[in-house]
Amino acid sequence: MHNSRMRRSQQQNILDDLKKKMVFLVGPRQVGKTWLARKISATYKNPLYLNYDHYDDRSIIEQYAWLDDVDLLIFDELHKMTGWKSWLKGVFDTKTTQHILVTGSARLQTFSQAGDSLAGRYFAHRLLPFSPAELHHIGESFDFSVYLKRGGFPEPFLAHSDVEADRWRRQYTDSLIRTDILDFERVNDLRSIQLLLDMLRRRVGSPISYKSLAEDLQLAPNTVKKYIQTLEALFIVFRVTPFSKNIARSILKEPKLYFYDQGMVVGDNGAILENAVAISLYKHVLEREDRSGCEVMLHYLRTKDGKEVDFCIVENNVVEKMIEVKAADSKPDKNLIYFRQRYPFVALQIVGNLKREYKAGDVEIRKVEKVLEQL
Repeated sequence: MHNSRMRRSQQQNILDDLKKKMVFLVGPRQVGKTWLARKISATYKNPLYLNYDHYDDRSIIEQYAWLDDVDLLIFDELHKMTGWKSWLKGVFDTKTTQHILVTGSARLQTFSQAGDSLAGRYFAHRLLPFSPAELHHIGESFDFSVYLKRGGFPEPFLAHSDVEADRWRRQYTDSLIRTDILDFERVNDLRSIQLLLDMLRRRVGSPISYKSLAEDLQLAPNTVKKYIQTLEALFIVFRVTPFSKNIARSILKEPKLYFYDQGMVVGDNGAILENAVAISLYKHVLEREDRSGCEVMLHYLRTKDGKEVDFCIVENNVVEKMIEVKAADSKPDKNLIYFRQRYPFVALQIVGNLKREYKAGDVEIRKVEKVLEQL
């Protein structure tokens, strides 16, 4: 799948964390979790990889039947085992020298609820598709226009042709709907979820109204909300909400949804570019959170009368910078100027097609790929 000389920039952080606690590696299907787990296992003497989906592995897991000299235990798909949390707590609390790495997608993400028996015993690392910043960091040269078209999932990104990438995507989308969604949620109405997904693919970057989606799909708004939460739990879409000091208020306001897989976006260059920026910023924010433990969030800005800026990065409830995305317009956006005049936030307008970077008053006009590489 990955190119053998490729690496992931989180590898060293995960190795460091394994010395202290268990590590949970979560992320979308086919983003390279198993590949990374095997790369990590290559640095150990006696690693053991066990997948709960495999019959033989399952009995080793259930009977604690691994050898004493195993120094790294990798559990894949463990969340499918009933009572896996208390089982894992038992393994962690009685282990002598083993390091423990747990990988998986959807359900693992919902483990960190209050009163969790695993609290304080693990570090979570979220593995997302390649971003320009990660590719830059690992010294991989790439063509930004190819990245925009194919996205950062390893297989389509490294494919030999667009056709190969498209074939991967068709299969990927199909298996998400048929396997993961059915597996995750006893959804009786796959067709509605499929239609919802198709609608969302065409509405990237627009505020989402559950009510209007519900009318289009002829479903109850709460059902639409539940389906979207399922798509989020499965790492298909993520939400960006408006920033508001009073957090309760921002949850009511309409979120915008973006795709982890850049290639799923259906729309013009503007929508495709905005999604690429969203996933890059989101990955940047999650990695900072996983590394530092600070609360770092991605939001957008919006006033009551509809003035809006695409994104802002917020640390511990303070806006660090705001970012407006344009496919080709290099004149500073009037909403960006409006917010910049009222607040001391760093203001960036990042442009897909820009001859030269410059500063207009307090607004920096920059090339998209440069900004994304430097995150």
